[in-house]
Amino acid sequence: MLLQAPRLSPLQRVAASIIAQAEPAEGELTSLRPLAQPGPQQEAFASEADIVILGGSAGGGKTWLEIAVPTEHIGNSQFRAVLFRREYSEITMTGGMLEESQVWYPRLGGVLRQSPQIEWRFPSGAKIAFRGLQHEGQLEQKAKGLQATYILLDQLEEFTAKIFWYLLSRNRSAASVPPRVFATINPVPDDDPTGGWVHTLLSWWIDPETGYAIQERSGKVRWFLRLNETLHWGDSREELVERFRGQIPDEDLLPKSITFIRAKLDDNPALLASTPQYRASLLALTLVDRQRLLDGNWKIKPAAGKVFNRAWFEIVDAAPVDARRCRGWDKAGTEGAGDRSAGIRIAKDKRGMYYVEDAVVGQWSSHQRNVVIQQTATGDGQACMIRLEQEPGSGGKESAEISVRELAGYDVKAKPVTGDKLTRAKPFAAQAEAGNVRLVRGDWNEAYLRELHQFEGKDGQVDDQVDASSTAFNALALERSGPAAQAVWVEALL
Repeated sequence: MLLQAPRLSPLQRVAASIIAQAEPAEGELTSLRPLAQPGPQQEAFASEADIVILGGSAGGGKTWLEIAVPTEHIGNSQFRAVLFRREYSEITMTGGMLEESQVWYPRLGGVLRQSPQIEWRFPSGAKIAFRGLQHEGQLEQKAKGLQATYILLDQLEEFTAKIFWYLLSRNRSAASVPPRVFATINPVPDDDPTGGWVHTLLSWWIDPETGYAIQERSGKVRWFLRLNETLHWGDSREELVERFRGQIPDEDLLPKSITFIRAKLDDNPALLASTPQYRASLLALTLVDRQRLLDGNWKIKPAAGKVFNRAWFEIVDAAPVDARRCRGWDKAGTEGAGDRSAGIRIAKDKRGMYYVEDAVVGQWSSHQRNVVIQQTATGDGQACMIRLEQEPGSGGKESAEISVRELAGYDVKAKPVTGDKLTRAKPFAAQAEAGNVRLVRGDWNEAYLRELHQFEGKDGQVDDQVDASSTAFNALALERSGPAAQAVWVEALL
């Protein structure tokens, strides 16, 4: 039985206590019930490692673990826990950590204070705080003088190595509770500029060939020592102490333990039951993001044929006449430097199918380019929307304003570029992989497909047609139709 406390783990007792106090109508508390069942969350909670890292996929119940873990010690007046997220806004957004904690903490006596920072205070004097920590320059402001019994980092791959190791030095307390670090993570390749260090740290738990976590190693504890900026690993504390005795002063011969516990969507039946469409949302991701976030692949990353694959595009003779149309333009940022301008026209029919109808690409002076844009608009007709990327800086703004003026009489808008090229291309790529994008037959098809297939989102790549396609696609997919339509760009989707 759920309330037989002697047979329950600490996490089970916390979950059972909250569920027991809940009113029958409080349906949101059904999401607590998996915490009373065996699984990765229980395993992470019960681990005795100094550093516990849980995750490897989206939807594995990682945030719930971080909310639950500190509650075991809220009866200790000296206990302090700090939960970090890179962006403060991600803590307070709908469905974020603050909202989740409001399901738990009031029933455990917690009182919320939100000034000067989010902090829960409990009757004993214990405190649980939430903080944003966006970059290394904030360490002195956010963490200097910090003493936290538990440090919890949500989405560890979004923090740099310097932030992690600095916070580890703040993991101390006057409470009679061993200091611990808990972190959640989604897979990240080893060359990622921000989180690649985590892949390296956890490499023992990851198959170097397949990129997937090694299931039989999940939850296994390893020990490490840092010597001359290098981590040295062992299967036990004793092994490392013996190996480095005499090389390190005895008072510094203090190995730390760490474990990685694999958690996946299927380990969170409550989420699948309450939001069955969540799996469908993950399945709708691009190939790279789907293999990373749903399948848990740590090696997958954008590469030729993985963002766009030429095999995804069926070639047809024509698009429906009554489809909505948009021409997206990516204008060369630097004249005479080999940059190209590209204008891609895409149509969307009433069934939601997309048709890439035409590509205009060339290296032109600014005057020649503007003439080409005007001539193309005449050929496309007034019913075809025109969307322009506005490059950064005053020059980009001025160029966009000139183009808009010269296209008077057409449905034309210019929007500042936000986000990187890969992020802007992902919605289009997802529909292409799903078979919802077709190419209208033309002599431009081969060059277009070759560019998309080779696209990886890296700087210096030829990607003008990708950018122009993203601009046109996002306008058709996200803007409301009709004369009063307002532009809703890709950042609203992310």
